[in-house]
Amino acid sequence: MSGMEGGKARAAAWFRALRDDIVEAFEAAEDAHVVGPGADLAPGRFELSETRRASDDGSDAGGGLMSVMRGGRLFEKVGVNVSTVHGRLDAPAQAAMAARGVPGMAEDPRFWASGISLVAHMRNPHCPSVHMNTRMFWTPHAWWFGGGTDLNPAIEYAADTEAFHAVLRSACAPHGADYYDRFKAWADRYFFVPHRGRARGVGGIFYDDLNTGDWDADFAFTQSVGRAFLPAFLPLVERRRTTGWNEADRDVQLVHRGLYAEYNLVYDRGTKFGLSTGHDANAVLMSLPPIAKWP
Repeated sequence: MSGMEGGKARAAAWFRALRDDIVEAFEAAEDAHVVGPGADLAPGRFELSETRRASDDGSDAGGGLMSVMRGGRLFEKVGVNVSTVHGRLDAPAQAAMAARGVPGMAEDPRFWASGISLVAHMRNPHCPSVHMNTRMFWTPHAWWFGGGTDLNPAIEYAADTEAFHAVLRSACAPHGADYYDRFKAWADRYFFVPHRGRARGVGGIFYDDLNTGDWDADFAFTQSVGRAFLPAFLPLVERRRTTGWNEADRDVQLVHRGLYAEYNLVYDRGTKFGLSTGHDANAVLMSLPPIAKWP
């Protein structure tokens, strides 16, 4: 394989392997003890379905695997999706890419993208919801990595926030002295909900358009972000899964989910890109909570 074709294959294989590790860990977590309504449910399991990207001419445009667990006793809804898609960007997408500084869009609007996307909505309101994704994007004139993870608790615990960020700080440190501070600040900006005047959670890290000129180094950092996810998130679940909860806690949780839904439908760039480029709508909207409410 040529250099970039080999890089694409390596990235796509890594995202799929990370998906497999996370799905296995989440199903194991489902088997452990929980407290509160739902504790008598059978442990949840992921349902798998293949997804396809729709192309204008009916040609193969790639696809992926959607893995969703619904109605678990720990995870009320969690999705772990992977995809590898390709094709030609339409005029609005070309303009959006050009505005971000991607060269050559007017001359050659082909693209290739691969990544993993995860969102978990927990049954116990004391267990935080979470988002994670990592991806690689290629055009004939550019390539880059992006992604990150952020914690979205309905009921906040300062110790959980600090623990989550500590793992991310350690994951970033070997790759750049300023990576954690820079990408934490980026997450704070990106996951802000302007019409509510607040963040959707307690932050994390986010980066995009990462191309230092060293593909291997940028891929290694992206792998570190992916590997950090389970150590950052699962200990928080273990800490809170046996905390009792009541209907007042549930109400707080459902209102917070409304905030999460607002952000993803109005502002999230990945949601907009997926829907505008013909990817499977159910996979794109996997991030939405199963139940939410508004004040």
